Amino acid sequence: MNSSKSAGATPADIVDPKPRPKFRPEFRRPAARRGTLLAASAIGGLIASAPGPVQARAASYEGSAPSCFVTGGGSLEICRDGTEAEGVLIAPAPCAFVRGVQILRLARAEAPGPLQAIFQGQTPVAARHRDEPCPERRATDSRDGGSLRTGRSPEALATTLPPSADRFWVDLPEERAHKRGWSEPTPAAEGIGPRDPVAVSGRDWAGEAYSYVFLLGQERVGVSGDQDEDTKGRKRRGRDDPAEGPADVRRRVQIEARTLDFQTFEIRTRTPDGYGLTWTPFAPDADRGRGTPPNPAAVIDEAGKPIASACTAPAFETHGLSGSISIVDRTYHYVYTDVLPEDCGLAPEKRRTALYLRTSQDLSAPKVWSAPRRLAGPLPPGSLVRVARAKGMQRWAVSYTCQRPANAPGGPVADICLQYTSDMTLDGIGALKLYADPVEAGRSPAYLGLRSGGDGSGRYDRSAHFWMTDPQGNLETPAIYPGKAGLLTWLDRLAPTASGRDTSSLYGRPVYWATWTVRSIGGQ
Repeated sequence: MNSSKSAGATPADIVDPKPRPKFRPEFRRPAARRGTLLAASAIGGLIASAPGPVQARAASYEGSAPSCFVTGGGSLEICRDGTEAEGVLIAPAPCAFVRGVQILRLARAEAPGPLQAIFQGQTPVAARHRDEPCPERRATDSRDGGSLRTGRSPEALATTLPPSADRFWVDLPEERAHKRGWSEPTPAAEGIGPRDPVAVSGRDWAGEAYSYVFLLGQERVGVSGDQDEDTKGRKRRGRDDPAEGPADVRRRVQIEARTLDFQTFEIRTRTPDGYGLTWTPFAPDADRGRGTPPNPAAVIDEAGKPIASACTAPAFETHGLSGSISIVDRTYHYVYTDVLPEDCGLAPEKRRTALYLRTSQDLSAPKVWSAPRRLAGPLPPGSLVRVARAKGMQRWAVSYTCQRPANAPGGPVADICLQYTSDMTLDGIGALKLYADPVEAGRSPAYLGLRSGGDGSGRYDRSAHFWMTDPQGNLETPAIYPGKAGLLTWLDRLAPTASGRDTSSLYGRPVYWATWTVRSIGGQ
């Protein structure tokens, strides 16, 4: 990808041309090691057993990043050592960010395939002179706001973010530095944009050509009296903030868009009478004072209720509904985390979560999702869990945010953990022990031992991880890594920025990628 600024380039396409002093990406192919790679035919012969606690073993040689661990009911082993591929996906400019990158392999090679990158990026700024430098920006909260961005790439660029463009957005809540010199940033007007996009194919087995993208927005919650119940609970527990009033209380909601080409999108909105649903094209000019942008409607479940987070919170402290969507047996499986209702009275950062499942047969139906079913929990506050069918296997793969155990290399630092179920039963997901006791510590022996990123002092941040999927949202890998079990992407909000400034924990921070390998144990 071109690392210099050129006509037509957007901020997220401008990367740091200088080598990064604290990390040198490793793009060589992994060396062959003991064991054979799992193929679909071999998986069929694996003996399924009930999932149990993850078993950790010593690494095979000094210098291995993690310990190996056993998963899949004792029949699979994951052992990432220093030969596993990792690299920088993108180092954005100071006025850009990239978060939650899903690399989607489409069913056709011609446009918009073969690969589409779908992610949350910065809200576009007003037009400026071509010779004006890219201004540094910072968000008031790195988890909120921004725009949906997509970009198409050939197979060879599967481990490089392709040139991308904004598709739809609303204004991002942010603080922006003055044009000249550096002083205290001035807060801008508030606006909450779509975030955490998840893309999946429509009912292609029935001839549907659309792909769907689900995102998370926020809605202001109406209150009775002075406060809603969640706000009352927080104030009872010592969180009385005079600057925080009922008008600031919000709840996350799921919104929906569809596309034929990943360039133009229709957003699901309410009909003018307020009762029905319709698809409204998003026109970029509408958000620039030349029209009214469409107001997305919350996705509805089979009971007629909006898909909304369990707890309300101040505008920049909402949690819930982040996850993944995969198709298995022509059924859509939406697996996500949400706050436990009994924890709504706690401070947002202390609210535990649980893993939930909703299913659907048709994403274009007026009532999309089934009622929620709890799969697992409690989980630590702020947990992000992705679930998809494993590549070449009749198993679920479950990736999740975690901390390495205290006795692991580097101690209890942030990592991404990964486990496999014994089969495709949904109960197998809930049977996995994701975290060691105490659960609140978020530690697990099933960590991948990712090496990339960090601030140089041993601290890492593994935010908004996602992976490469097929059109059905299930695990896939680039053609250059056919024997790998998957490819992860993640944001590191502690890694050095291209500009060298730390004005934002989100803008300018690099996004990384890594692969992993799964092996059978003992010929099972």
